[in-house]
Amino acid sequence: MNQPKNIVQKIWDEHLVAQQPDSPALLYIDRQLIHEVTSPQAFTGLRQRGLQVRRPDRTTATVDHALPTLPSPDGTLAGRLGLADALSQKQIAQLETNTQEFGIQCYGPASDRNGIVHVIGPELGLTQPGMTMVCGDSHTSTHGAFGALAFGIGTSEVEHVLATQCLLQRQPKTCKVEVMGKPGKGVSAKDIILALIAKIGVAGGVGYVLEYCGEAIRALNMDERMTVCNMSIEAGARAGLIAPDEVTFAYLADCPLAPKGAEWDAALEKWKQLPSDPDASYDRVVTLDISNLEPMITFGTNPGMGMPITANVPFPSDYSDESQKAALEKALAYMDLQPGAPLLGHAVDVVFIGSCTNSRMTDLRQAAQVMRGRKVAKGVRVLVVPGSQPIKRQAEAEGLDKVFLAAGAEWREAGCSMCIAMNGDQIEPGQYAVSTSNRNFEGRQGKGGRTLLASPWTAAAAAVTGMVADVRTLLDD
Repeated sequence: MNQPKNIVQKIWDEHLVAQQPDSPALLYIDRQLIHEVTSPQAFTGLRQRGLQVRRPDRTTATVDHALPTLPSPDGTLAGRLGLADALSQKQIAQLETNTQEFGIQCYGPASDRNGIVHVIGPELGLTQPGMTMVCGDSHTSTHGAFGALAFGIGTSEVEHVLATQCLLQRQPKTCKVEVMGKPGKGVSAKDIILALIAKIGVAGGVGYVLEYCGEAIRALNMDERMTVCNMSIEAGARAGLIAPDEVTFAYLADCPLAPKGAEWDAALEKWKQLPSDPDASYDRVVTLDISNLEPMITFGTNPGMGMPITANVPFPSDYSDESQKAALEKALAYMDLQPGAPLLGHAVDVVFIGSCTNSRMTDLRQAAQVMRGRKVAKGVRVLVVPGSQPIKRQAEAEGLDKVFLAAGAEWREAGCSMCIAMNGDQIEPGQYAVSTSNRNFEGRQGKGGRTLLASPWTAAAAAVTGMVADVRTLLDD
């Protein structure tokens, strides 16, 4: 009788090419995604070694990090390039040159399907259950929402996959994350993952792939599942994933590059075998009950420094570990926050709604729900940045752009934008931003800027009140 396996073990075994004793395994990679920031050196390496891309049909490129999100002066998508700084223009041009030379599909600035790499992969149908997927970007874990084993890699590894379609990896441990209960009003997928990271810490997932399961996870749509898996890396995990189910299949059925006809039937049959066997074992099990979870917000300089919206900033003396005490003292000094003080009512300067974490239709609809019929508070700058051009078009078809513009927010083109403080989309030293992105490190959104991570609901509440606010007071019952 076959030994029960969890989904990670099933995908690993299916893609194992070779395994030498006491050495990393050689793993086949189904799909590599690349963008303009981490790929140039990889292509240079190929040229220097006289190598070709082994499977150009298994690699897909997009421009996202360096592309300005301001509307172009001439009204064309490509016109945005003229707004980019010199370095960004060089990176974008180099990606287009590289992909053309090596025969790789690239969704460049002029493409009507351009967008953030971790947004367009799923919406095109390039991301599929059971795949191994890599990208030179840490938030590749997003694609795990489809039951794929997806993780970020370094530049030298990008080159290795381009040349061989394989990668040396050590088999990760597995952690089952059971999320139980039903979320209350104003509690979103972003709050779930922030609560988990606050519970286990930014090193709590080191060495593991997290498999999210439980009634709360099954109730999430695909946009929400991507948010959860996206931030697995912020808990230190190698990857995060959710076993595919009917929600997954319904999403993929409409994707342009997903299998069709008889190929769809065959794929579906295979995908249904992926969920972990009932008696499968894990190296670790973590539980999280969200029945009484409040909207979450971060107060420090890593995503694990999060708390319920109505809580007070902790005291360093609350921690017994000296390194945690020192980290909190340093974080609060940078954030200019006092221990024991509430964040509710704290004034904010900027609100950013976007990034590969929260720039999809579900996120934009939640933000619009709060901002509809209200105005952005005086003195607050609000950027709403869709994750892709198709999402931008869908949002405009639903009239969401008009909601944001009427409120006084900026409605942008697709891209990474303020998540990484590119091309002028940044906060100034000393400013506070409520952001739906994934990282609140020192200077992440601008040198000297202070980032409070939150959900689209909570970010929109800050936009219209001008302060950290409990969105539950603004939502209809």
